[in-house]
Amino acid sequence: MNQSTVRRCSRQIVLTLLPLTLAIGSALAAPASPSTAPKATGPATVDAALFKTMHWRGIGPYRGGRALAVTGVSGEPGLYYFGAVAGGVWKTIDSGATWTPIFDSMPMSSIGAIAVAPSNHNIIYVGSGEGALRGNITYGDGVYKSTDGGKTWANIGLKDSRQIGALIVDPTNPDIVLVAAIGHAFGANADRGVFRTTDGGKTWSKVLYKDENTGAIDVTFDPHDPHVVYAAMWQVRRQPWNFSSGGPGSATAA
Repeated sequence: MNQSTVRRCSRQIVLTLLPLTLAIGSALAAPASPSTAPKATGPATVDAALFKTMHWRGIGPYRGGRALAVTGVSGEPGLYYFGAVAGGVWKTIDSGATWTPIFDSMPMSSIGAIAVAPSNHNIIYVGSGEGALRGNITYGDGVYKSTDGGKTWANIGLKDSRQIGALIVDPTNPDIVLVAAIGHAFGANADRGVFRTTDGGKTWSKVLYKDENTGAIDVTFDPHDPHVVYAAMWQVRRQPWNFSSGGPGSATAA
Protein backbone atom coordinates (compact mmCIF):
# COMPACT_ATOMS: atom_id res chain seq x y z
CA MET A 1 0.00 0.00 0.00
CA ASN A 2 1.61 3.31 -1.15
CA GLN A 3 1.65 6.48 0.91
CA SER A 4 -1.17 8.19 -1.04
CA THR A 5 -3.47 5.26 -0.33
CA VAL A 6 -2.59 5.39 3.39
CA ARG A 7 -3.35 9.12 3.47
CA ARG A 8 -6.76 8.57 1.81
CA CYS A 9 -7.65 5.80 4.31
CA SER A 10 -6.62 7.98 7.24
CA ARG A 11 -8.77 10.85 5.99
CA GLN A 12 -11.73 8.48 5.62
CA ILE A 13 -11.29 7.16 9.22
CA VAL A 14 -11.02 10.71 10.61
CA LEU A 15 -14.06 11.86 8.65
CA THR A 16 -16.01 8.85 9.87
CA LEU A 17 -15.04 9.38 13.53
CA LEU A 18 -15.81 13.09 13.56
CA PRO A 19 -19.55 12.74 12.89
CA LEU A 20 -19.76 9.89 15.43
CA THR A 21 -18.01 11.98 18.06
CA LEU A 22 -20.25 14.95 17.35
CA ALA A 23 -23.34 12.75 17.57
CA ILE A 24 -22.29 11.29 20.96
CA GLY A 25 -21.40 14.72 22.31
CA SER A 26 -24.76 16.15 21.24
CA ALA A 27 -26.61 13.28 22.88
CA LEU A 28 -24.77 13.79 26.18
CA ALA A 29 -25.29 17.55 26.14
CA ALA A 30 -28.99 17.42 25.23
CA PRO A 31 -31.47 17.55 28.14
CA ALA A 32 -33.29 14.34 28.99
CA SER A 33 -36.74 13.99 27.53
CA PRO A 34 -39.70 14.18 29.88
CA SER A 35 -40.27 10.45 29.54
CA THR A 36 -36.76 9.52 30.65
CA ALA A 37 -35.89 12.29 33.14
CA PRO A 38 -35.86 11.12 36.79
CA LYS A 39 -38.80 12.42 38.77
CA ALA A 40 -38.48 13.88 42.25
CA THR A 41 -40.16 11.73 44.87
CA GLY A 42 -41.77 13.06 48.03
CA PRO A 43 -42.84 11.24 51.20
CA ALA A 44 -44.73 8.03 50.52
CA THR A 45 -48.46 8.37 51.03
CA VAL A 46 -51.04 5.69 51.73
CA ASP A 47 -54.53 5.85 50.34
CA ALA A 48 -56.83 6.28 53.34
CA ALA A 49 -59.48 4.21 51.60
CA LEU A 50 -57.33 1.11 52.18
CA PHE A 51 -58.06 1.33 55.90
CA LYS A 52 -61.83 1.16 55.47
CA THR A 53 -61.75 -2.63 55.32
CA MET A 54 -59.85 -2.88 58.62
CA HIS A 55 -61.90 -3.43 61.76
CA TRP A 56 -61.11 -4.06 65.43
CA ARG A 57 -61.89 -7.55 66.64
CA GLY A 58 -61.50 -9.33 69.95
CA ILE A 59 -58.64 -11.85 70.01
CA GLY A 60 -59.14 -13.10 73.57
CA PRO A 61 -58.47 -14.69 75.90
CA TYR A 62 -62.00 -14.29 77.15
CA ARG A 63 -61.19 -15.40 80.69
CA GLY A 64 -58.29 -13.01 81.21
CA GLY A 65 -60.26 -10.17 82.77
CA ARG A 66 -59.60 -6.44 82.42
CA ALA A 67 -56.17 -5.47 81.11
CA LEU A 68 -54.12 -2.31 81.54
CA ALA A 69 -50.70 -3.63 80.55
CA VAL A 70 -49.90 -4.89 77.05
CA THR A 71 -46.78 -4.91 74.90
CA GLY A 72 -45.53 -6.21 71.59
CA VAL A 73 -41.93 -7.07 70.78
CA SER A 74 -40.05 -5.21 68.06
CA GLY A 75 -38.94 -7.51 65.26
CA GLU A 76 -41.25 -10.35 66.36
CA PRO A 77 -44.66 -9.54 64.87
CA GLY A 78 -46.45 -12.54 66.39
CA LEU A 79 -45.21 -12.09 69.97
CA TYR A 80 -47.29 -10.17 72.52
CA TYR A 81 -47.78 -10.10 76.28
CA PHE A 82 -50.53 -8.62 78.41
CA GLY A 83 -51.16 -8.35 82.11
CA ALA A 84 -54.69 -8.67 83.50
CA VAL A 85 -55.71 -6.76 86.59
CA ALA A 86 -56.67 -10.01 88.31
CA GLY A 87 -55.52 -12.69 85.88
CA GLY A 88 -51.72 -12.63 85.74
CA VAL A 89 -49.56 -12.43 82.61
CA TRP A 90 -50.50 -13.98 79.25
CA LYS A 91 -48.40 -14.64 76.15
CA THR A 92 -49.13 -15.27 72.47
CA ILE A 93 -46.65 -16.22 69.75
CA ASP A 94 -49.21 -16.33 66.93
CA SER A 95 -50.67 -12.80 67.03
CA GLY A 96 -53.46 -13.76 69.41
CA ALA A 97 -54.75 -16.95 67.81
CA THR A 98 -53.83 -18.71 71.06
CA TRP A 99 -52.88 -17.39 74.51
CA THR A 100 -50.95 -19.05 77.33
CA PRO A 101 -51.04 -17.95 80.99
CA ILE A 102 -47.42 -17.73 82.16
CA PHE A 103 -47.76 -16.22 85.66
CA ASP A 104 -50.05 -18.68 87.45
CA SER A 105 -47.31 -19.98 89.75
CA MET A 106 -46.77 -16.52 91.29
CA PRO A 107 -48.63 -15.40 94.45
CA MET A 108 -49.99 -12.20 92.85
CA SER A 109 -52.40 -11.95 89.92
CA SER A 110 -52.93 -8.19 89.63
CA ILE A 111 -50.71 -6.68 86.90
CA GLY A 112 -50.25 -2.94 86.39
CA ALA A 113 -47.34 -2.74 83.94
CA ILE A 114 -45.23 -4.95 81.69
CA ALA A 115 -42.16 -4.32 79.52
CA VAL A 116 -39.80 -6.43 77.42
CA ALA A 117 -36.15 -5.38 77.29
CA PRO A 118 -35.54 -4.05 73.74
CA SER A 119 -31.97 -5.36 73.74
CA ASN A 120 -32.83 -8.84 75.07
CA HIS A 121 -36.31 -10.17 74.37
CA ASN A 122 -35.97 -12.97 76.93
CA ILE A 123 -35.93 -10.41 79.75
CA ILE A 124 -39.39 -9.28 80.90
CA TYR A 125 -40.29 -7.00 83.80
CA VAL A 126 -43.74 -6.90 85.37
CA GLY A 127 -45.08 -4.38 87.86
CA SER A 128 -47.78 -5.96 90.03
CA GLY A 129 -50.84 -4.07 91.28
CA GLU A 130 -53.07 -2.31 88.77
CA GLY A 131 -52.93 1.46 88.33
CA ALA A 132 -56.66 2.08 87.75
CA LEU A 133 -57.78 2.74 91.29
CA ARG A 134 -61.31 1.38 91.23
CA GLY A 135 -63.24 0.60 94.37
CA ASN A 136 -62.72 -3.14 93.92
CA ILE A 137 -59.02 -3.25 93.02
CA THR A 138 -56.52 -5.72 94.39
CA TYR A 139 -52.92 -4.86 95.15
CA GLY A 140 -49.52 -6.21 94.12
CA ASP A 141 -46.26 -6.93 95.89
CA GLY A 142 -43.62 -5.27 93.75
CA VAL A 143 -41.73 -6.00 90.53
CA TYR A 144 -41.19 -9.40 88.94
CA LYS A 145 -38.56 -10.38 86.39
CA SER A 146 -38.14 -13.23 83.92
CA THR A 147 -34.92 -13.96 82.05
CA ASP A 148 -36.26 -16.84 79.96
CA GLY A 149 -39.18 -15.35 78.07
CA GLY A 150 -41.72 -15.87 80.86
CA LYS A 151 -40.99 -19.50 81.77
CA THR A 152 -39.86 -18.60 85.29
CA TRP A 153 -40.22 -15.48 87.45
CA ALA A 154 -38.62 -13.90 90.50
CA ASN A 155 -39.75 -11.03 92.71
CA ILE A 156 -37.02 -8.35 92.61
CA GLY A 157 -38.28 -5.82 95.13
CA LEU A 158 -40.47 -2.75 95.77
CA LYS A 159 -42.86 -5.04 97.62
CA ASP A 160 -44.67 -2.21 99.43
CA SER A 161 -45.32 -0.14 96.30
CA ARG A 162 -48.71 -1.91 96.05
CA GLN A 163 -49.95 -0.27 92.78
CA ILE A 164 -47.65 0.28 89.76
CA GLY A 165 -48.71 2.50 86.89
CA ALA A 166 -45.82 2.09 84.43
CA LEU A 167 -42.48 0.39 83.94
CA ILE A 168 -39.83 1.04 81.27
CA VAL A 169 -36.53 -0.62 80.28
CA ASP A 170 -33.53 1.16 78.79
CA PRO A 171 -33.28 0.56 75.00
CA THR A 172 -29.70 -0.75 75.15
CA ASN A 173 -29.18 -1.96 78.73
CA PRO A 174 -31.67 -4.52 80.10
CA ASP A 175 -30.47 -3.91 83.66
CA ILE A 176 -31.67 -0.28 83.72
CA VAL A 177 -35.35 -0.08 84.64
CA LEU A 178 -37.59 2.73 85.90
CA VAL A 179 -40.84 2.11 87.76
CA ALA A 180 -43.70 4.53 88.37
CA ALA A 181 -45.14 3.44 91.72
CA ILE A 182 -48.50 4.82 92.81
CA GLY A 183 -48.22 3.40 96.31
CA HIS A 184 -51.03 2.36 98.62
CA ALA A 185 -54.44 3.12 97.14
CA PHE A 186 -56.26 3.40 100.49
CA GLY A 187 -53.67 5.17 102.61
CA ALA A 188 -50.34 6.95 102.85
CA ASN A 189 -46.97 5.22 102.49
CA ALA A 190 -43.40 6.04 101.55
CA ASP A 191 -42.75 3.47 98.80
CA ARG A 192 -44.17 5.57 95.99
CA GLY A 193 -42.76 7.81 93.25
CA VAL A 194 -40.23 6.85 90.58
CA PHE A 195 -37.69 4.12 91.35
CA ARG A 196 -34.64 3.15 89.28
CA THR A 197 -32.38 0.13 89.14
CA THR A 198 -29.13 -0.20 87.21
CA ASP A 199 -28.37 -3.80 88.17
CA GLY A 200 -31.47 -5.63 86.98
CA GLY A 201 -33.42 -5.21 90.20
CA LYS A 202 -30.81 -6.20 92.78
CA THR A 203 -30.97 -2.69 94.24
CA TRP A 204 -33.39 0.21 93.78
CA SER A 205 -33.04 3.96 94.19
CA LYS A 206 -35.93 6.37 94.71
CA VAL A 207 -35.14 9.05 92.12
CA LEU A 208 -38.38 11.08 92.27
CA TYR A 209 -40.52 11.53 95.36
CA LYS A 210 -43.06 14.16 96.42
CA ASP A 211 -44.70 13.00 99.64
CA GLU A 212 -46.45 10.05 101.26
CA ASN A 213 -49.74 10.92 99.54
CA THR A 214 -48.41 11.31 96.00
CA GLY A 215 -47.25 8.53 93.70
CA ALA A 216 -46.09 8.25 90.11
CA ILE A 217 -48.67 7.12 87.57
CA ASP A 218 -46.51 7.16 84.42
CA VAL A 219 -42.88 7.32 83.26
CA THR A 220 -41.37 7.33 79.78
CA PHE A 221 -38.12 7.93 77.93
CA ASP A 222 -37.55 10.68 75.40
CA PRO A 223 -37.66 8.64 72.14
CA HIS A 224 -34.47 10.33 70.95
CA ASP A 225 -32.47 10.21 74.19
CA PRO A 226 -33.07 7.61 76.94
CA HIS A 227 -31.13 9.82 79.37
CA VAL A 228 -34.11 12.18 79.32
CA VAL A 229 -37.03 10.82 81.34
CA TYR A 230 -40.52 12.22 81.90
CA ALA A 231 -42.78 11.25 84.79
CA ALA A 232 -46.31 12.11 85.90
CA MET A 233 -47.06 12.38 89.62
CA TRP A 234 -50.55 11.77 91.03
CA GLN A 235 -51.90 12.68 94.44
CA VAL A 236 -54.69 10.19 94.90
CA ARG A 237 -56.65 8.36 97.59
CA ARG A 238 -59.25 5.64 97.15
CA GLN A 239 -61.76 5.08 99.94
CA PRO A 240 -64.84 2.87 100.02
CA TRP A 241 -67.12 5.93 100.11
CA ASN A 242 -64.98 8.44 98.21
CA PHE A 243 -62.31 8.94 95.54
CA SER A 244 -59.91 11.88 95.85
CA SER A 245 -57.92 12.58 92.69
CA GLY A 246 -55.48 15.47 92.28
CA GLY A 247 -53.99 17.98 94.64
CA PRO A 248 -50.77 19.90 95.28
CA GLY A 249 -48.65 16.81 94.69
CA SER A 250 -49.90 16.13 91.17
CA ALA A 251 -47.45 17.36 88.53
CA THR A 252 -45.28 16.40 85.58
CA ALA A 253 -41.51 16.18 85.98
CA ALA A 254 -38.57 15.72 83.63
